[in-house]
Amino acid sequence: MQKEHKYVKVASYEPKPEEVKKVVLLYSGGLDTSVMLKWIQEVYKAQVIALTIDIGQLADDLKKIKEKALKLGAKKAIVIDAKDEFAENYITKGIWANADYQRGYHMSTPIGRPLLAKLAVKTAFKEKADTIAHGATGKGNDQVRIEGTALALNPDIKIIAPVREWGMGRDEELDYARKHKIPVHQTSDSPYSYDDNMWGVTGESGEIEDPEMIPPLEKILQICTLPKKAPQKEEIVEMEFVKGIPRTLNKKSMKLADLIIKANKIGAKHGIGISHHIEDRVVGLKVRGIYEMPGATMIIKAHRNLEKYVSTSNENRVKAHLDQEWSYFVYGGLWYDPVMRSIGKFNETMNQKVNGKVTLRLFKGNCEVVAIKAPDALFDAKLATFMKSDLFNQNASPGFIELWTLQMKMAKQTRKNILLAIGDEDNRKALLPYIKKVVNIPCNLYATETTSKFLDKHKISNRLVYKISQEEEPNIKTYLDQYKFDLVINIPHKKKDKMERIDGPKIRKKTIEKGIRLVTDLEVAKNLLNRIEESMRDKQF
Repeated sequence: MQKEHKYVKVASYEPKPEEVKKVVLLYSGGLDTSVMLKWIQEVYKAQVIALTIDIGQLADDLKKIKEKALKLGAKKAIVIDAKDEFAENYITKGIWANADYQRGYHMSTPIGRPLLAKLAVKTAFKEKADTIAHGATGKGNDQVRIEGTALALNPDIKIIAPVREWGMGRDEELDYARKHKIPVHQTSDSPYSYDDNMWGVTGESGEIEDPEMIPPLEKILQICTLPKKAPQKEEIVEMEFVKGIPRTLNKKSMKLADLIIKANKIGAKHGIGISHHIEDRVVGLKVRGIYEMPGATMIIKAHRNLEKYVSTSNENRVKAHLDQEWSYFVYGGLWYDPVMRSIGKFNETMNQKVNGKVTLRLFKGNCEVVAIKAPDALFDAKLATFMKSDLFNQNASPGFIELWTLQMKMAKQTRKNILLAIGDEDNRKALLPYIKKVVNIPCNLYATETTSKFLDKHKISNRLVYKISQEEEPNIKTYLDQYKFDLVINIPHKKKDKMERIDGPKIRKKTIEKGIRLVTDLEVAKNLLNRIEESMRDKQF
């Protein structure tokens, strides 16, 4: 230990040694937390409860970690299975926010720290411990994340961070471990330290610390295959999202935690998600880490593309900015800042329509989205091809405006357009209860003159449209040419008058030519309106 080092406690939540009786230590089983488990007993003369939290560690053996803690003198070793809580309450928010700090880090550690801190505070209360301890350094981000969260949840909790206090470097820690017979994986030749959960593995120390050196990945990687050694054959993976969260992987439905772990195995085999990442720490230092994030890389890439596909350009632009802010707040340990609640609500609302299937291609470290299918996509095949001109023409300005505001219009006009042209009063009365049902769902009703008057009489909102022979606008022919209607219900008069003989066949012929759904039978119309009302509630019509 470096004798010249003297740590001075300045924060009100840092206890004096005599105030510490029982400590809950967030224990990973690595070098730092193993050394400090012994060190706390030696320096603070306190009982230590080792708390290991299972959030889907990809490389750790939690049973061995628990046994190790007891051998090192822990009064109790507790392992909490928090995989589902981590996935459903923490990672989901990261997926909605396309979690990506400074372009390359999907934030496995920052997203996990608030949960670890919360469970440490909860365990301390249950075990009547006065203090919690963690393995973060004075130069790191985790001290901010863990201590800030813990104090937000319990302002009276005391916190110690032994790595800040003891003044040992990595070599001295290894000497301390040897002296106290503490088994550790790190050696002078393999000095790497890791943080591990289902969302990714973080590697630090050794050659990783120096950006001028090329890290020897074959010695560093914990779960991923080196891309050059990955299979020579590509693999196609399909994910299905429901409200922005993947719920199906390769057509198999599973809970999120299991899906992430399964995606990790698939992606790791192909060397997906390995990142050499230089970033800004909260305390202002530039650092580099090696990240292995196969599942997170696949999910975030799929989600980002699907979300982009079903959202307007304005939504995508605002969302991209808020995603960046979300990542900075979480990276900086501000999970419980009130602004996070507001951003989270926006993200949740945005993701209500992020439903669909995304197909990924994995090959030697590359992950790319190759197909997307989404029921709410802002894409219409009828609008995919347009005339263009090489010369600027002011007469074309209205067309430009129509294109420029197209997505705004499409997002606003999510209602289905139904044309009603119903002959005979008894037919109109028979359909009235069914028409009333669809009024309360996202539908625009258009009606020919007599039908429109009938609907007005019953206070049903509708838009008047003139028959083809009337040659007035708005006209059925114009709207049919514009593919305005999604459905035409045209019930003929029982006694065909002159108008019926002229207009009825024209409407029906034009509707069929345009490939628009046509109903001419009263009973079929009843059943269809019933189905529309049911399916529109599920956004399937």
